[in-house]
Amino acid sequence: MVTTDPTQLMERLDKPAAPRRTSLDDSRGYRIFRVVNVVVLLGVVAVTLYPFVNIVAQSFSSELYIRTGQVNLFPRGFNLDTYKLVAADPVFWNSYLNTVIYTVTATAISIVLTTIYAYVLSKHRLKGRNLLIGIAVFTMFFNGGLIPNYVLVSGLGMTNTIWAVVLPNAISVFNLLVMKAFFESLPAELEEAAAIDGLNTYGILLKIVLPLSKAVLATMILFYAVANWNSWFQAFIYFDRSELFPVTVYLRNMIAGASSATAVGAVESNALAISANIKAVTMVLTVLPIVVVYPFIQRYFVSGVMLGAVKQ
Repeated sequence: MVTTDPTQLMERLDKPAAPRRTSLDDSRGYRIFRVVNVVVLLGVVAVTLYPFVNIVAQSFSSELYIRTGQVNLFPRGFNLDTYKLVAADPVFWNSYLNTVIYTVTATAISIVLTTIYAYVLSKHRLKGRNLLIGIAVFTMFFNGGLIPNYVLVSGLGMTNTIWAVVLPNAISVFNLLVMKAFFESLPAELEEAAAIDGLNTYGILLKIVLPLSKAVLATMILFYAVANWNSWFQAFIYFDRSELFPVTVYLRNMIAGASSATAVGAVESNALAISANIKAVTMVLTVLPIVVVYPFIQRYFVSGVMLGAVKQ
């Protein structure tokens, strides 16, 4: 029987509704899936993290424990000799400064060129668009080779200059295609509205497109920065002056036992004492800046690209 008592009706309205439980939440299969998912992800994290932790532990361990395979997650025979030797060499800090300069310069150039090229390719009305895409994709599979590239760089007078390491690989075609696909996913109505308001092409790119592209820009910056930071081969080929070497070449020479006094310095006389953990120290010093910077960029990977851009 339906009641018309206002008091009872108000009590029913004020009473919170019981949460509805779906059959999916109650199913045993879904609970098993969640448990298996957590276990698998924890396993992936462990497998990924263990090598890095092991390398860090080796960098602080003594030679004997490393050679006998007794170092796992924690250092054995705590040792800072290698770190002290490297830190005491002024050439190391000069190489580190070179790497910072090369990485910042190369990343800035790459981001500007990639963004401009990708934005142009994202416009289907552009004449010759397919040709430009074909030229970019062609370079993913074919290149001139080491000797022609060296002849070209030398002919342009870029050897022993910063341009030899920041210009030849300024645009990554993979990053270009990723950014192009992102620009194509942006609503065309946004740019049309901005054009009606009086913005030209450059204004639309700077004031509309780029503010909505923080996630992809942060990703591209990280990709380029990591690649440029770890790069050593180009500097190894195009530089013959040790004061221009990046830290990766410096550390490469340490590992290889190079005879150059400017690259090895004080490390050469103690090579036998630290030979077991010098590779670990090299890896830690190389990856440290990226590990420090990554947490500040990671949040953009999961942010909503179009959050607040288009409202219903």
